[in-house]
Amino acid sequence: MTQAPTIKSLGDAALVIEFGTAVDPEINARVMALYAALEGARAQGALPGVSETVPSFRSLAVHYSPLRVSRTEVEAALAPYVAAAEPEARVGRTWVLPSCYEGEHAPDLAEVAERAGMSPEEVVAIHSGATYPVYILGFVPGFAYLGGVPEAIRLPRRASPRTAVPAGSVAIAGEMTGVYPLESPGGWHLLGRCPVPMFDAARDPAVFLSPGDRVRFAPISAARYDALKAEVADGRFDVSTLRAEEAP
Repeated sequence: MTQAPTIKSLGDAALVIEFGTAVDPEINARVMALYAALEGARAQGALPGVSETVPSFRSLAVHYSPLRVSRTEVEAALAPYVAAAEPEARVGRTWVLPSCYEGEHAPDLAEVAERAGMSPEEVVAIHSGATYPVYILGFVPGFAYLGGVPEAIRLPRRASPRTAVPAGSVAIAGEMTGVYPLESPGGWHLLGRCPVPMFDAARDPAVFLSPGDRVRFAPISAARYDALKAEVADGRFDVSTLRAEEAP
């Protein structure tokens, strides 16, 4: 049964609309449907005083100016959108991201395999054999939280986070996987590395993944990784080639 959303205060200048308590594709689809509806209403000036809406896995935060509008007024204005918002039937685009699971590109693969009680090759097959929905973007520009890591290779975050994770690192933590767009601190387990930047300010669009999309990983050799990096560096790589054929 679909859970009715609840609305709670978030400080004195925001409220949060919660659709559930789990990380779940259906719940996230409801969040994103409401986000799209409210952003459309804001663009038309239909929500005076509302300054920003911020989606998460299972909720949507709505920020407003208490000098212009009260919480009661904001909740009343949101009510029809909350009641009417339904997830879109369509499924987003599917992307196939190349990932090198070899050598220096996969510093935690052996440890993950040992803790999972399997070989590194089995971990790679399991990780690359799944299709992951894009829930939200956050943490740093272009970082997509991809859900649904198979139970067999799920591990909690590392006990000691790294101060610098290389850009392009393909990582897992709990039921999430993702690709680090930039060099940054991080506590996820690094299984591989993708040669295609998830964020590129000179590219249009700078970020090509969107919530509702799906991602698969395709294992590549170290030599192929180097070749794709060279194509990216000299501007010959076209991210549209990563699009998979849509299912009928």
